Amino acid sequence: MAMAMENNKSLCLTCNEDKITFPCKGCSNEFCLTHLTEHQNKLHDQLNHIINDYDQFKERINEQKQNPQNHSLIKQINQWERNSIEIIKQKAKDCREVLIESLQTCSNDIEKKFNDLSAHIRQIQKENEFNEINLNYLKNQLIKVTKELNNPSSISIHQNWQPFINEISIILSKKSKLNKWSQSAITVAGRNGERQKLNQLDRPFGIFIDKKKNTFIADRWNHRIVEWKCNAKKGQIVAGGSGNGNRIDQLSHPIDVLVDQQNHSIIIADYGNKRVIQWLNKKQLILIDNTDCCGLAMDTHGFLYVSDLVKNEVRRWKMGEYNEGTVVAGGNGQGNQLNQLNRPTFIFVDEEQSVYVSDVGNHRVMKWRKDAKEGTIVAGGNGKGGNLNQLSSPEGVIVDDLGQIYVADFKNNRVMCWCEGKEEGEIAVGGNGGGNQSNQFYGPIGLSFDDDGNLYVSDRWNHRIEKFEITL
Repeated sequence: MAMAMENNKSLCLTCNEDKITFPCKGCSNEFCLTHLTEHQNKLHDQLNHIINDYDQFKERINEQKQNPQNHSLIKQINQWERNSIEIIKQKAKDCREVLIESLQTCSNDIEKKFNDLSAHIRQIQKENEFNEINLNYLKNQLIKVTKELNNPSSISIHQNWQPFINEISIILSKKSKLNKWSQSAITVAGRNGERQKLNQLDRPFGIFIDKKKNTFIADRWNHRIVEWKCNAKKGQIVAGGSGNGNRIDQLSHPIDVLVDQQNHSIIIADYGNKRVIQWLNKKQLILIDNTDCCGLAMDTHGFLYVSDLVKNEVRRWKMGEYNEGTVVAGGNGQGNQLNQLNRPTFIFVDEEQSVYVSDVGNHRVMKWRKDAKEGTIVAGGNGKGGNLNQLSSPEGVIVDDLGQIYVADFKNNRVMCWCEGKEEGEIAVGGNGGGNQSNQFYGPIGLSFDDDGNLYVSDRWNHRIEKFEITL
């Protein structure tokens, strides 16, 4: 019996004495009866602390719901507002001081002109020698000095597009939407074989959809730009179409196209002729020469962006001022670093002038924020492949209003949708192997949206343009 009692004993964790002990299932330790009670009391104290923490957190939730203005993020916005107002006030004060001084000088000049005119009036009145010519001259001069007084020609107010206060915005993480697109396409252009008839295309590349849902196509191997009206059975040639050549009225393997909807001019990346050319009312103007141009984009401020396949860069030009332009992405040689590109093709520019670039040789899409010295990877970048975190020779790239990035994953025969910051993308349309069915591609390359959010894809080797209707 004594031996049995001995076998029931073990060391208590607290007192470290050989006693009859009881296990705690929570921590798997052994305690004697005295210290088991003590251990349980400690657990009760911990529970009470946790309950108290939960109660305090509940109070914080109620406080935030009742007084959202007290949130720390709101306080950051309030501080930004105060700082910005002070900057604006000081800027306005400085401008007023300069303007008042300039207006005084201007008024003195106008007063001198007026006094001279008044003296002239008195002179002809005194001599009583005047006719209609004199009177018209005096009337016109009075009109001129009146206009000058109301709106001095030597003074104007210039509002710079470049902000002089730090911009502020709210960034909300976005979840991509599944099943956003109909998985069966409607063919809106081509699909009648690889030829040069007006109902045919030959390896189409870049596309542009205007506000009337008309489709402009860089019909590359037909050396022309064709426009297919909405629901049309055939297209019409709007640029080129006179064979492969370098005359001003010819194109050579055009690779991308956009329409300046302000003046309805057509801007073309005329790749074979190493130039960007504008067609307006059947008249041509070379905008940029000696460039291995590939992708085109235009922002809301009227700047033109062009990717250069050989220089591995994207440059921005102000419309009408085509000098050297400004490098806004790449420009540091060919490579895979964050400040480099490797064969950039299609590009997209958002409202904040961030540039998205299909970096084909690196199998990734890069985003370069305005004035950034290097980009960030927003799609792919995990080597060439067909996994959801990979791309294979990405081409067309566009971004929707939610900031979701759509990429023509050329060699994977699919269009991918990526959310910035996510490790992998989702298949938006395609991904069913290479083929010519309505849910397949054979080399998707150009992408565009219409104003309703429908997705258009240039299906290169099927010689057609596919439209996927939005379902959400």
